[in-house]
This record gives sequence, structure tokens and C-alpha cells, in this order.
Amino acid sequence: MARVSQEHLDARRRQILDGAALCFARNGFHATSMQDVLKEVDLSAGAVYRYFSGKEQLIEAIVTDVMGVIRDVYERAALESPPPMPDELIARTVAHMERERPALTDDGEWLFPRLMIHAWTETRRNDELAALLGEGFAAATAAWVKVVVRYQESGMMPGDVDPEAVARTLMATVQGFGVQHVLFGGFSPDSLRAGVRALTGMRDAAGGIGNQSVKSG
Repeated sequence: MARVSQEHLDARRRQILDGAALCFARNGFHATSMQDVLKEVDLSAGAVYRYFSGKEQLIEAIVTDVMGVIRDVYERAALESPPPMPDELIARTVAHMERERPALTDDGEWLFPRLMIHAWTETRRNDELAALLGEGFAAATAAWVKVVVRYQESGMMPGDVDPEAVARTLMATVQGFGVQHVLFGGFSPDSLRAGVRALTGMRDAAGGIGNQSVKSG
């Protein structure tokens, strides 16, 4: 019998995670059954349960995956010289998630913000998920802190501000964007970027305000 490659196993796991995430984003965690997931990914129960024991493990894997992707964006940004301005980095994060998780698009609508809100709600009843999300948030915030420290080292931000306070405020801005996008619509990533640029009033390493030359995408 031919040996299945690791690439195939990884692709199948990604297929299951993407399909489950789309189901959860559409209908929430409680209203989604494993049968819904099986139908979405068009796989047998045996094929899915080979990777995940059930819905709880799927939810935890999706949250871990998403928080890891976001953390990595900030970690890479902290290594840039000069670091990207907040408005650019926030727009880059949104664009990266859209590009890396295209399966979360349904009828032209990007459902990641909805998935995010469902995950937050689920933590109110699931202590293990709450701890997992807390760890992911802490790691992403720590990566943002590194970016803020680079702002200070580059003279783009005063050295006497608390990097963690700035990092958590910027994280809250992204989270708030997700909530507004789901509840009210009409708030695009470009609008978010323009607002952040205006509010921070930061000067980049070249002395300009904001980062006018790089478009979000």
C-alpha cells in the first residue's frame, strides 16, 4: 500500500479546518454539528476523525491556527527596519488573513470577523478554549510590543510610553474593527487604516506622517 505523504496529510488537515471554520462562521459553534462539517468538506467520518476527535478539538485547532498566523505577522514586522507604521501593519494583518484563509469567504463575504466573535462568545462557557485564546492573545500582544519598542528605538514614538499599553490598544482597534464589520458593515479595511493613521499622527523614520506610499491589499 502506497505511503501517504506528509504534504497530503497537511493538505487534508487544512481542508478540514477550513471547512469547519466556514461552518462555524456561518452558524456559530452550537448550531454546527459534525455532520455539517462532514458535508462541507465532502469527506467520510473516518477521514475527519483521523485528524480530529470531535467539534471541540476542531474549535481549539482553529483558534490556535488563527492566533499563530496573526502573531507571525507581528513577529516579522518587528524585524523590519524601519518597522511598518501602525496603519500599514493593521491593514497588512487584515489582508494577510484574507489571503491565507480564502476559504472563509462565502458568497463574496469574508466571514473571519464573524468566526472571531463566535470564538470570543464560546470562551464564556469553555474554560479550556478561554485559556487557549488567552495564550494566543498574549503571544500576539507580545509580538506587537516588540514592534512598539522598535518604534521607540527608531524615534517614531516617545520612549516614555508603555509599549504594552500601546500594543493592547492597537490590538483592541483591530478587534473593534471586526465587531463593527459584523454588526454594522460599511467599515472597510481602508477606512480603518485611514482612521488609525490620523489618530496616531506618528512620524515615520523619514519624517512623514503615516505611511502614505503603501496601499492595503
